[in-house]
Amino acid sequence: MTGWLTRHLQAMLFAAGRLTRAPLATGFTLLVIAIALTLPAAFGLVIASVRTATGDFASAVDVTVYFKQGVTLEKAQQLAQSARERSGVDRVTLVSADEALKSFREQSGFGAALDVLGDNPLPHALDIRPNSEATTPQQMEALRRYLAAWPEVELVQVDSEWVIRLNAILELLRRLVTGTAALLGVGVLAVIGNTIRLEIYNRRAEIEVTKLVGGSNAFVRRPFLYTGLFYGLLGAALAAVLLLIALHLLGAPVGRLAASYGSSFRLLSPGWREVGSLVGVGAALGMVGAWMATARHLARIEPRA
Repeated sequence: MTGWLTRHLQAMLFAAGRLTRAPLATGFTLLVIAIALTLPAAFGLVIASVRTATGDFASAVDVTVYFKQGVTLEKAQQLAQSARERSGVDRVTLVSADEALKSFREQSGFGAALDVLGDNPLPHALDIRPNSEATTPQQMEALRRYLAAWPEVELVQVDSEWVIRLNAILELLRRLVTGTAALLGVGVLAVIGNTIRLEIYNRRAEIEVTKLVGGSNAFVRRPFLYTGLFYGLLGAALAAVLLLIALHLLGAPVGRLAASYGSSFRLLSPGWREVGSLVGVGAALGMVGAWMATARHLARIEPRA
């Protein structure tokens, strides 16, 4: 075990030394990897921020029940109580005909025209808010049918189409980000694999001598694998830094823009879980890219007689 650990430690230090001896080339490679990892991570955080900001709105699907003309206020109050007792209903607000007329008079500016009508043409209405666990299309349709079955009800209006559209847009964006992340991941593999390939050809003579004196393919491969691992880890760490810098620069302008629309929207910051996932993905891509390059090119290098 001690010998195994010693060999791995030597390979790790050797790979780290090779990277530090070419800081410019290493820096450019790490920057390319970091940008490729930053883009999908940033888009993912934006989508998560939108989901968080609209989560309360997405669950706030209102159902408006309009009663027929002639339904008394007492009967409307009884029906409102019946609606409150139904499971899945969070809040029920009774809007009387007089309250509806007063609100319409204040907001429409047609007060004089309404006075000509004499009788109040508006019916009593219920504003029903389902709870967040009862807003699926099936549950909303069941609630609509339940309310529409009341003989006193003239119309049941369900405002859920915009929620369906919003969720569809967010799901489309999520899939686009997933596809982009996969393509950029392949790009990271190509960058690391090509870098390892050039490193192998630059050290071809050294590899031939190592194999000539009995070095196995595993022994020769080990430093290159650690090189790929370091590229992935350092590139992911740099990506996390770039992501934090971008969020810091954009946080205040986004907050001011949202405030101008009366919203408290803000961009989410990556937590330890997100940073750990990013670093883990980078390390995995680095190892896989290095393994692919060494498996393909080391086998072609054999000592010459």
